[in-house]
Amino acid sequence: MDDRLLGKLEELEGKHAKTIDDLADPEVLSNQDCYREVSILHAELKPVIEAFREYQAASVEMAEAAEMAASEDDAEMRSYFENVAAEQRSKLDPLEDRLRVMLVPKDPNDDKDVILEIRAAAGGDEAALWGADLYRMYERFAERHGWKTESINTSITGGGGLKDATFSVKGKGAYSRLKYEAGPHRVQRVPKTESQGRIHTSIATVAVLPEAEDVEIELHENDITVDTFRSTGPGGQSVNTTDSAVRLTHIPTGLVVTCQDEKSQLQNKLKAMRVLRARLYQQQIAEQQGEQASARRSQVGTGERSEKIRTYNFKENRVTDHRVGLTLHSLPEILDGSLDAFHTALIAHDAAESLAAESG
Repeated sequence: MDDRLLGKLEELEGKHAKTIDDLADPEVLSNQDCYREVSILHAELKPVIEAFREYQAASVEMAEAAEMAASEDDAEMRSYFENVAAEQRSKLDPLEDRLRVMLVPKDPNDDKDVILEIRAAAGGDEAALWGADLYRMYERFAERHGWKTESINTSITGGGGLKDATFSVKGKGAYSRLKYEAGPHRVQRVPKTESQGRIHTSIATVAVLPEAEDVEIELHENDITVDTFRSTGPGGQSVNTTDSAVRLTHIPTGLVVTCQDEKSQLQNKLKAMRVLRARLYQQQIAEQQGEQASARRSQVGTGERSEKIRTYNFKENRVTDHRVGLTLHSLPEILDGSLDAFHTALIAHDAAESLAAESG
């Protein structure tokens, strides 16, 4: 472990020890705000310090075993100590990698709920069908993590595809994972309507927005134009016969949000307000980061076939994430929501880049 990383960990160890003392301090205990602040810091530092102590214990045991092996005359005992030293040595690199990842500053939005937007891009009807497949993939992914999904707005094509869809995912840590799904997703497969068996390439784009709280984005009624209209597409009796669909236009920014999935105009308006708030929050983040283009536009790209974050090739049972160069030959499982291997690689990649930028 290099001196820089060791120094950071020792500094955090001192902070962690102070939080333990503070939590027993009567003055801290009598101040709810102070106690809450110290408790949060203690909870954040505890797993890092536990991993550091695990690293230190393995390092000490390795050194002691190596020293015992060097001074041991009995061949059997020397072999035993050498094996112990090798076993402890094998733990050090994975623990160090884990500690490096843990030291990367946490995205403040990681624990937020998410609003996802899926849109068919290049590829016509096949792109819409691919959008529907992605929707199901994220529903299954959410189920695997115990998160809840809620439809906000869907536009279904005649062939059962999705022209576009907006839905929320609620659960602790949803954004920390799903943010890696933002961008163009390319599929290569033979469409059901293709009589000659030719492989088509299509694109659906995914935008991932952290859901904003009311206190983070304040919306003023005077800044919003509300239009109502009759819902289209499949729905219950009242969905297609009343003006329950809602379109919100945010006058200062020109952002437009439509919601028609609910039977009630009020429910549609409330859902549309959530999406509008999330888009404005994402725009605010982009401005704070000094980006000229909105974060949402940078996420989805232009939707051209040449742009992609991931390729799903049905003929070869292959899914490749182009950001980290990871290829998995388990397409059915991935479309059933098994995305964790990609996210693990992407999280490690981000951590390595952050640490490199910090040291540079």
